[in-house]
Amino acid sequence: MYDYDLERYLNVRSAYGASFSPDGSLAFLMDTTGVGQVWTLDGPSRWPDQRTFYDEPVSFVDYSPARPELVFGMDEGGNERAQLYRLAADGTITELTDKPAAKHRWGGWRPDGEAFAFASNRRDQAVFDVYVQDRDATGDDAELVYEGDGWFTVSGWSPDGTHLAISEAHSSFDQDVYALDVESGEVTHLTPHEGNVRYTSVSWGPEGDALYLVTDEGRDTLALARLSLDGDIEYVREDDAWNIDGVSIHQRTGRLAYSKNVEGYNEITVGEFDGPTTISEFPTPDLPGGIAGGVAWDPEAERFAISVTGRTVNTNVFVVETASGESERWTYASTAGIPQDSFVEPEVVRFESFDGREIPALFSLPPDAPPKKTPVIVDIHGGPESQRRPSFAGLTQYFLSRGYAVFEPNVRGSTGYGKAYTHLDDVEKRMDSVKDIRAGVDWLHDHPSVDPNRVVAMGGSYGGFMVLASLTEYPDLWAAGVDVVGIANFVTFLENTGDWRRELREAEYGSLADDREFLRSISPINNVDRITAPLFVLHGANDPRVPVGEAEQIADEVADHGVPVEKLVFDDEGHGISKRENRIEAYTQVVEFLDEHVTAE
Repeated sequence: MYDYDLERYLNVRSAYGASFSPDGSLAFLMDTTGVGQVWTLDGPSRWPDQRTFYDEPVSFVDYSPARPELVFGMDEGGNERAQLYRLAADGTITELTDKPAAKHRWGGWRPDGEAFAFASNRRDQAVFDVYVQDRDATGDDAELVYEGDGWFTVSGWSPDGTHLAISEAHSSFDQDVYALDVESGEVTHLTPHEGNVRYTSVSWGPEGDALYLVTDEGRDTLALARLSLDGDIEYVREDDAWNIDGVSIHQRTGRLAYSKNVEGYNEITVGEFDGPTTISEFPTPDLPGGIAGGVAWDPEAERFAISVTGRTVNTNVFVVETASGESERWTYASTAGIPQDSFVEPEVVRFESFDGREIPALFSLPPDAPPKKTPVIVDIHGGPESQRRPSFAGLTQYFLSRGYAVFEPNVRGSTGYGKAYTHLDDVEKRMDSVKDIRAGVDWLHDHPSVDPNRVVAMGGSYGGFMVLASLTEYPDLWAAGVDVVGIANFVTFLENTGDWRRELREAEYGSLADDREFLRSISPINNVDRITAPLFVLHGANDPRVPVGEAEQIADEVADHGVPVEKLVFDDEGHGISKRENRIEAYTQVVEFLDEHVTAE
């Protein structure tokens, strides 16, 4: 077993989020400095150039289709009020939005590169409008082209630059799609429907007469479909067992790539349209890791860049030859000197829950795990509209190197297993997902390597709620809990979360108007007297999603009941701990906490 310290594991780098320039060079994000910054690269294995030098992480980068300039986004201290910036070829950076009180969500370059679109809540914090702005304009020069009344996102420009596809989210599982005539402001609603239907990953087709997207309209799983501008849906690719979870189309050539999510791993298909709903497939790309996404086409679609990761493969950018499927690694974000063969691949397992339902999970055992002596971290994902997938995680590999097993359940409510599964935890069924955690721990107790007295609950965001709820509902199961930016009180959370998020969150959890008493009853803060396991609480002071008051109230209440509790709040973080120096400080303290309460003999 290798013996590297935590800091080494948290120094494993990532390169991701690539974009091709018109001349075929590549921009991407890499966290060599501790946070993701913009880098550029002229070819595979060459030395990259760092182009931005901020203390805050850059959230995306997108090259102009017409000239060697790009747009990137960045917020301040994790407050999620992202601003847009233009980086010129000579390195000059221009702030394009300059509205620090508002969020800006990138919508893409117009095909001629002379303008771009974005959605923003600068007019009203609770809603997102659609704006178009000339490439060299700034601040107040953006044109409001559509005044929204909900959560709108710009999905992209039509090939002729006259229309925008825009999407409205009513909840994480219910969206609508519209075509917006930019000049007239006329909007055509393309997806009238009843009930919850997802329409995501929206792209214009090569002829500009239809959109391609993934949807579960009339289905349990997401399928690739063609949506005509008359509102007619035709399915292009579908699978009754697994979701097709994304599509990318090169408009001029009609080449495309889409991915299917099978047990959390990607299956990538590449091809080109030879009819509105027919595809000629190319050879499958040869990529490591098992998870890939973020397709970025070069100008002629002869190749594309894609971010590749896996539980034993740290994230890097590969470039794939479209027609042959041959791939080449372009970036070399390092593993900090840790041998790749020391990383542990998880096993996909299933356990039976209280109602007989099979619940999927990833389970990783450390090398040479001793019988009945292995401590376990039950690592619970957030969302809940999310899925724990086997991407690289330095912290997970560190725990495995220290002799912990790691159990990552995809409890009911998780995505990736069909529409019906995602709704099994809605509102009044919320605590059924916590029962799934109990069933998962019962499965662990039966495992020949696991020490049933040393099981830790850890999770972030909604996963933090799951940690706290598991500690209150099943106090005898846990040796300790680690709550990262978690919800302690659904009432105060919904009262204080960002205005733009409240309606979407109420669609999942229940509303303050109709479900307040139920939300109180399931809030861990109101059952805190049942917590007996030592608790570590970690939060960012600028968190706009789960305000820091959630951490403060649960830590105070647990301490008042005489249970050991530690609280750590970072003044320059938001919803999660993103900066490497903060992650090292935070998880060093978490490890010391677990050493004291879990692994100490």
